[in-house]
Amino acid sequence: MGILDLITLLIFLAAAFTLINITFLKLPSTIGLMAIALASSVAIVFLGFAVPSVMNGASHIVEEFDFKEVLLNVMLNFLLFAGALSVDLSKLLQERLPIIVLATIGTLMSTFIVGFLMQFGFGLVGSEVDLIYCLLFGALISPTDPIAVLALTKEFGLDKNLEIKIAGESLFNDGVGVVIFLTISGIAMAGHGGGHGAHGGGEEITAMSVAVLFIKEVAGGLLLGAGFGYLGFKLLNYIDNDHVELEVLVTLTLVMVGGRVAELIHVSGPLGMVVMGLFIGNEGRSEHLANATGEYVFKFWHLLDEALNAILFILIGLEVIIIAQDFKMEFLMIAPIAIVVVLFARFLGVSIPIKIMEMMGKKFEDKSIIILTWGGLRGGISVALALSLSDEIPHKDIILAATYAVVVFSILVQGLTIKGILK
Repeated sequence: MGILDLITLLIFLAAAFTLINITFLKLPSTIGLMAIALASSVAIVFLGFAVPSVMNGASHIVEEFDFKEVLLNVMLNFLLFAGALSVDLSKLLQERLPIIVLATIGTLMSTFIVGFLMQFGFGLVGSEVDLIYCLLFGALISPTDPIAVLALTKEFGLDKNLEIKIAGESLFNDGVGVVIFLTISGIAMAGHGGGHGAHGGGEEITAMSVAVLFIKEVAGGLLLGAGFGYLGFKLLNYIDNDHVELEVLVTLTLVMVGGRVAELIHVSGPLGMVVMGLFIGNEGRSEHLANATGEYVFKFWHLLDEALNAILFILIGLEVIIIAQDFKMEFLMIAPIAIVVVLFARFLGVSIPIKIMEMMGKKFEDKSIIILTWGGLRGGISVALALSLSDEIPHKDIILAATYAVVVFSILVQGLTIKGILK
């Protein structure tokens, strides 16, 4: 299939599944779309037992999507920029301490807790996975997915301060999580004899080089986003809503060029997109500054956000076909272990920093720990990172299966029950 055929198929599925969801299921859009795509994939897998050509054809189409490339290098920049555009900047700055602490220390804590516990968990099902690869699983599963989380916070009326903590943490811990993943991946590949760092250099991996890479990715991404964001804000202020189509083109250009520059100079594109979106958005600003970005820009990005969200969650549902190709009994056995471990790590990664901040005088809303723990959905980013793992990595198949189990559980079970928990 050509690229146009694949895009046509995805848009057709997005429209058809959305229609089914709003007519029959009436679920929140992201949850409904993923549920339908998942059910369709399972039906294809079972049909494949009777008619192998159906399964082979479906597998071929799903593999052609190259989920990792499509999400990490194309869709993610657009989705993060669109998400950050609608975040209230003044409230975000008020809650900057918990957001920064949860997005960095919380994500790092979760990565190591998941890594150490899953080494024992994988062993229980007969897969002896080295600690470095367990930490790699911890890194890819620890960041909450901003796309899933932002969709959730829009659906349910949360306390505004709690909503900004959840949204802000998920936007920033995504970028931090990708950097942690790249860092551990570089160490793992060097130890496995891959002979290259996280970006394919030839240098030896040391504690200092790991720290330098981490700081470069994070600080570089933030600075890149600030630079492009400031430039974009000045351009939009100069255009001053006289040419709405030019405003849209400017924002599109900034996202595409900014993402490409981040890739070329090896800094965090996701963090850059978040900062750029905050610069250009108008929530929580003075009236003069808020008017720089016209309403047409927000309508365009809202439409793009909804369309890409629909396609993303359909792709997540379809990825089960890849896992089903090499299905093993261990996949079913590891699923409940991974789900419990990730939830426990999320609970500790949220509760310990919050308790320390409360002792320092920072106020948190009632039941914040429960809501942040259960509302920390995983999504496409975790699946994309798991799929991006090198085929040289031992036990890649069971790591992918564990990732998929956690993502499906978090979106379908946590996503559907969070409203009741909030009440």
